[in-house]
Amino acid sequence: MSSPNSILGTFLHALGGVSAASCYLPSTKTKGWSWNTYWLTQSLFAWMVVPLLLAWITVPNFFSIITEAPSKPFWMAFLLGGIYGFGGMSFGKAINHIGYSLTYTLAIGISAVVGTIMPLVVFGGLGDFFNKPGGTIVLLGMLLSILGVAICGWAGFKKEKDLAKEKLNKTGFNMMLGLALTIVAGVLSGVFNLSLEYGQPIADMAAENGAGHFEGNAKLVVSTFGCFVVNFIWYVIAGYKQKTLKEFLPNKDENDKTNNRLLKNWLLSSLTGTLWCMQFFFYGLGHVRMGDYQFASWVLHMSMLIFFSYIVGVIMKEWKNVKKQTYIVLIIGLVILILSFCITSYGSY
Repeated sequence: MSSPNSILGTFLHALGGVSAASCYLPSTKTKGWSWNTYWLTQSLFAWMVVPLLLAWITVPNFFSIITEAPSKPFWMAFLLGGIYGFGGMSFGKAINHIGYSLTYTLAIGISAVVGTIMPLVVFGGLGDFFNKPGGTIVLLGMLLSILGVAICGWAGFKKEKDLAKEKLNKTGFNMMLGLALTIVAGVLSGVFNLSLEYGQPIADMAAENGAGHFEGNAKLVVSTFGCFVVNFIWYVIAGYKQKTLKEFLPNKDENDKTNNRLLKNWLLSSLTGTLWCMQFFFYGLGHVRMGDYQFASWVLHMSMLIFFSYIVGVIMKEWKNVKKQTYIVLIIGLVILILSFCITSYGSY
């Protein structure tokens, strides 16, 4: 087990936030693929190929650990990961309906609260954690994080209002459906953290086998595989019904070099999946360094994700045409989030 170092842990969570905040950007460049085809491809990499590859490289005797893992932690992590699979679907669809920034803020804000509190309620010790030295400071940091999320959400709503005419003219924009999907995504994203907590005995086995800082990669595979199975079944059936599975095959015509486009789409989709998975690679590295306040990792990670999603949004000029007041609200929310990172890190230190 690595020595606690909350400063380094916070930095690693930040790297995870960058990966997560940018993972859906490649989807804007895919052409000629339906959402079913794109999502199925990125799911393959996000929840199966990349986690398995990381675990194989970083965890000694990984396959032996999996076969010898206790059944309850294994199946609980797998099943809860499968439940999160529906959250991943909802998140992707919500982006199509209400936009990138608003989906991230609301879904991840809900996930930050649910994913932090739920494991403490299920496994016990909610009060004890905050009574430890520095616990009050950590609690303050978490509350500030929630406040920052709320203010960023307010900025998101103001942005949608400022750009109402443009957004409403977009095909598929549906505020009510998008909000419903976002709530589902946020709650089930919190369940994913519970899945990781149930899989901790698998990570402990990896640590005993010399995995060191990379112990979390062993349990991550189990959780993400559950997620992949749900998405694979859903989107293969959807692809069959909607006749989109043929998009995986080259179909040349006189005006389009389909082979090149197909290769490009595969590369972009695999990049999406890789970036998604890398957020939890860095999450695992940061989590083991948070000492007695590992439970704060989730809210810290989610806050980082929201912070960097807004930075990406600004770079992509999503906020270019909003009113000055909306931009000020956004800046205030981001400053509070930065402050919450510092306070949570200091308290756990």
